[in-house]
Amino acid sequence: MSDNKGNYQADIHNTGYEQEYHEKLLDSAGLINTAGRETESLNGKWNFGVDLYDTCRRAHWYKDVQCNAAGNPMPLDYDWEAWDRITVPAVWNLERPELHYFEGSGVYTRTFRYVKQAAGERLFLRFEGASYETSVFLNGEFVGTHDGSSTPFNADISDLVKTENRIVVVADARRSPLRIPMENTDWFNYGGIYRDVYLIRLPKVFIKDWFVRLVPDGTFSKIRTDVLIDSNTVAGKVLIEIPELGIKQEAAVQNGKASIDISVTPNQLKLWSPDDPKLYDVSISFTLNGAGTADTVHDRIGFREIKASGHELFLNGKKIILRGICVHEDHYELGKTTNSDIIRATIRDLKEMNGNFFRLAHYPHDSRFAKIADEEGVLLWEEVPVYWAVAFDNPGAYKDAENQLSELILRDHNRASVIIWSVGNENADTDARNNFMSNLANKAHALDDSRLVSAACLINHIKLKIEDRLTDSLDVIGINEYYGWYDPDFDKLPKILVNSDPGKPVIITEFGGDARKGQRGSVDDLWTEDKQKRLFEQQIETIRKCPYIAGTTPWIFYDFRSPRRLNRYQEEFNRKGFIDADRKTKKSAFYVMQEYYKNISGK
Repeated sequence: MSDNKGNYQADIHNTGYEQEYHEKLLDSAGLINTAGRETESLNGKWNFGVDLYDTCRRAHWYKDVQCNAAGNPMPLDYDWEAWDRITVPAVWNLERPELHYFEGSGVYTRTFRYVKQAAGERLFLRFEGASYETSVFLNGEFVGTHDGSSTPFNADISDLVKTENRIVVVADARRSPLRIPMENTDWFNYGGIYRDVYLIRLPKVFIKDWFVRLVPDGTFSKIRTDVLIDSNTVAGKVLIEIPELGIKQEAAVQNGKASIDISVTPNQLKLWSPDDPKLYDVSISFTLNGAGTADTVHDRIGFREIKASGHELFLNGKKIILRGICVHEDHYELGKTTNSDIIRATIRDLKEMNGNFFRLAHYPHDSRFAKIADEEGVLLWEEVPVYWAVAFDNPGAYKDAENQLSELILRDHNRASVIIWSVGNENADTDARNNFMSNLANKAHALDDSRLVSAACLINHIKLKIEDRLTDSLDVIGINEYYGWYDPDFDKLPKILVNSDPGKPVIITEFGGDARKGQRGSVDDLWTEDKQKRLFEQQIETIRKCPYIAGTTPWIFYDFRSPRRLNRYQEEFNRKGFIDADRKTKKSAFYVMQEYYKNISGK
């Protein structure tokens, strides 16, 4: 490429080349609810190149210009089909040893064939997760860019698709102080297209989203359904059906939206709970005025109510104690990539520990987790990575955080297992932070009236009490504390609990200490199973005496990768797990928590 002055390779002088890729964003405004939709997978082997200088985007490789204006062949710096092949979905860090610490741009490409099946058919490309900033190109055209590693995004490619197609994807895993999360975290920075990629065929006018839930008024007698059509100009109606409940009710569509409340009797509706995770088949059909059915969607939905009152939590009107654990999306073989078998095994481990609740830290986990939790009867806290020292005074950072929160809520708002949205973790109590996170909490409440909003806050270590201005915007207060570990003076914890009167339910969202499996010693020896076990015994003895603690999620279920941890026992892993990174070997502390949860669960 040359510029209008004849200089060779103008792209190498363009320091602002990224701007053009931020002008078309793939964000929550375009997100489609894909639950129950037929999809066509693009998983498998893709050609892959490490692009250390981000030249694909700098020099517009994706346009695949083979010849100059005179028709002469050009020397190209890339060769799609000659590149090695890599698995999608997967983190590139574990695909090849030389990519273990790679944090730059990687270019993926493959071809696919498309034959239209119906008149007016629209085709969407969907990514469930790619780290972090992802730019998508199809047949030489820029489709759009998504920011955020752990939330889904999609694009309408109907006007770009051909019979034979080449897709190019640039996944940029660079850490940045202006990104959500920021550049300093306590987990491994996995890169790549690590979740499913697929195509969705939809009619010309389709159902974009639906939100079906129990109205949280304490009567358990009203199901509210909101439906969004991908057009605000069409007129028609939607039909909501729940055959098992004998429900078949219509609502008019106005400005692309329809809303309806459906009355049920308590004897008619079986409420979803961990003890009885009842799901109902729900179908929603959209019909255009003067025409037939344009689109129908199906989902399996549970109906339950979660409320906070005083310092207690109530599920379906009954007091509940959250017997939980934090878990990272980190697998010793697959990294941040997961599958249904791993998720079900994780839930089995929780139930073996007599637990009923996961805090999915510190970012949205795979969408299958909430779906399987619905089936298995497990409660969930889902979180966005507003983590540590985010650039709270930067408007772009807030826009990124709000978008990721919106994408998470839109993805999972029909999942009964999700009871808490968390807007962040361990952030200093500053004016900028409080404004940033209070706005996020307000956004979560606006998007979803059926769940609680929380955040993992910090204790005032000077006053020795639970004190954080953000709690005014929260329904439930999350508290991280590591007394007996990072602060060796464990006696501070009982003082803090006595000094505090939060007025809301408190979940101790993190506590614990590191232990290398098999490392033994006295209860005073750091890094030993004995020290870790004794620490949890002390924590439990203190926590069980506090009336306003509504649940606990100790840190953490499994050891996970963390390159910031470099001593002889950690060796680039956070070793606070109850279970080793192999996800098989249980440490002594596991059985301490198992016994505690057994006793408080009434078993």
